[in-house]
Amino acid sequence: MASANLTPSNPSAFLLQGIPGLEAYHKWLSVPVCAIYIVIIAGNCTLLLVIATEPALHRPMCYFLCMLATIDLAASTSALPKVLCIFWFQGGEIQAGACLAQMFFIHALCMMESAILLAMALDRYVAICFPLRYSSVFTGALVAKMGVAAVARGTLLMAPCPFLIRRLSFCRTNVIRHTYCEHMAVVKLACGDTSVNRTYGLCVALLVIGGDLLFIGLSYCLIVRAVLRLSSHEARRKAFGTCGSHLCVILISYSPALFSFFTHRFGHHVAPHIHIILANLYLLFPPMLNPIVYGVRTKEIRERVVRVFLPGRDTTKSRPD
Repeated sequence: MASANLTPSNPSAFLLQGIPGLEAYHKWLSVPVCAIYIVIIAGNCTLLLVIATEPALHRPMCYFLCMLATIDLAASTSALPKVLCIFWFQGGEIQAGACLAQMFFIHALCMMESAILLAMALDRYVAICFPLRYSSVFTGALVAKMGVAAVARGTLLMAPCPFLIRRLSFCRTNVIRHTYCEHMAVVKLACGDTSVNRTYGLCVALLVIGGDLLFIGLSYCLIVRAVLRLSSHEARRKAFGTCGSHLCVILISYSPALFSFFTHRFGHHVAPHIHIILANLYLLFPPMLNPIVYGVRTKEIRERVVRVFLPGRDTTKSRPD
């Protein structure tokens, strides 16, 4: 693959290297990536279909699940087809405009997902701490507004980044040591002053990841305090059970994101291929595991899926939540 022509201002195209040091294993790595992408599409589409066709699931938490599934499908589709193209055909060349568009969508969608996870934490907080007011607080209109706010926040916070990238000079190389156009991976190619880009990226990451995690943690602290005040052991078990799947999804979603964030800025001794693999896990594991976690732990979703795919099976004996 020939490198794209460089100018003192901007290259006409970038070249995605894939996973540095593991180029010889790209075809082998494509097998699990392709399999996971198929599971992502099948799992999230199934979740959307089940919720759309089951009236009992037309409630706020399931609407948030639909938003989460849609975001997961969009985020993985923004990156994984190009990743597979690199692994299968060494097709790493990507036009500069397409690279900036991919960067925008991947990061904006990740910010939207974080906002939805925060909204789901607030949903659990109201449901457990104020159960009598839940139906009057979490109305369909409020859920819709929270979804619009999540989209608006992700879009507005990410919108300046492509313009900040455009102002940089790329006069050394156009080879991105990554499988997709990640913001800091592109910024590191610039030969001019990148302090504005780095500062903006750091501030946005702290605002989104730090802020959302802070409020999620606060919500669950209040939830735990309220649950521990319950006199019945069974009531406490059931209350914690309703939060279990959401806590699993939070751990799955934020762990690789935090690792990638800190590695870019402080992990100078972390091997590049380790960093790139974990950065890809953020686009692979949460979209794959989210529908599985909620499908297993949500009784109505589990029973509906069994009725669709195993129509002869008796779902009344399914394990309780």
